[in-house]
Amino acid sequence: MNLTRKFKSVALAIAGVILIPSCATTGNANSKSQIHLGDSKYAVKSVQQGKASWYSIRTNSGTRTASGQRLSNHAATAAHKTLPMGTKVRVTNQSNGKSEVMTITDRGPYTKGRIIDVTIGAAERLGFVHRGVTTVKVEVLGKIKVDGE
Repeated sequence: MNLTRKFKSVALAIAGVILIPSCATTGNANSKSQIHLGDSKYAVKSVQQGKASWYSIRTNSGTRTASGQRLSNHAATAAHKTLPMGTKVRVTNQSNGKSEVMTITDRGPYTKGRIIDVTIGAAERLGFVHRGVTTVKVEVLGKIKVDGE
């Protein structure tokens, strides 16, 4: 019995030694986190994880967002409690890996435990419109200045 316990401990130690190096990242992290949108380059400034839900013209009680823009159900826009209007974010559905770059144009969500509301069209593209809520990673993007800009 004691030999079995020692064997398990040794096996776990060996597995840890094998797995830990595979979790490490190498190389330039900035090159992996650069995003090209049109002629502009963006870098990931910060990351948030939490629950996302969707909203639409029908659920927004109107057609205007907090930024004053007209809400479109199919636009790549989102609502966030604190990020400045116009901020670009990449929202990734953690359950299927689908992602989309969106612009913050509204305030919310107002339901406890949620970090972002996306339009119903974005929820369709991210693959969670029928579930209503999903776990997401929100990467806040900042524009990289290129020489000459």
